[in-house]
Amino acid sequence: MGKRVAIIQSCYIPWRGFFDFIGRVDEYILFDDVQFAKRHWHNRNKIKTAQGMQWLTVPVVSKGKFAQTIEETTIAAPWASSHWKSIQHAYGKAPYFRSYGPKIEALFDQAAKLDNLSLVNELLLSDLARLLGITTPMRRSSSFAAEGRKTDRLVSLCKTVGATHYLSGPSARDYIEPEKFETAGIELEWMDYSGYREYPQLHGAFEPAVSVLDLIFNVGDEALTYVRRTAL
Repeated sequence: MGKRVAIIQSCYIPWRGFFDFIGRVDEYILFDDVQFAKRHWHNRNKIKTAQGMQWLTVPVVSKGKFAQTIEETTIAAPWASSHWKSIQHAYGKAPYFRSYGPKIEALFDQAAKLDNLSLVNELLLSDLARLLGITTPMRRSSSFAAEGRKTDRLVSLCKTVGATHYLSGPSARDYIEPEKFETAGIELEWMDYSGYREYPQLHGAFEPAVSVLDLIFNVGDEALTYVRRTAL
């Protein structure tokens, strides 16, 4: 069957599709030695509240650091306690908050001790994935001596870890050069984010574009069945 690999930039407490992506590969590489982007998902995400959608943003040092990578991005101020209070206020009455709240609160307590965005994201991604039942190994791209830029860098990373298949997000169609994967003997595949089932939510009409925490607190042990759009 070969080895399927994904290489995508880390996000802060991302939506369920991100975890579906991770669960479909044999190894996930956090692409953390690429440029940090402001107003991106790298350091923020949304939760659903009684007052509507709310952004939770991890404050980072960015002034005068236009070219810094995600790996180089540091935390600017305490944030975890206020984020947890917002989450608790939004989901305190959710069916599974009592079951999962203490576990996730403990994760935020751990994250609060870190001063680097990439480490915060890695901690939360890996532990939330395990909470969902996803056991895909994760490593950071900065730990490899891969070469090149853009597609060349992705191909080099794939070769380094012995990938035979590369699963890419659909937005990468704008810049990926498929012929370079073909030349390297690596099959390029595309993730499809359509067709996820709705699940019971608090606070009005269903909203799909929210952190996976919304799913966990609302459906509990059934979360993985809603993460997986189709069978693996």
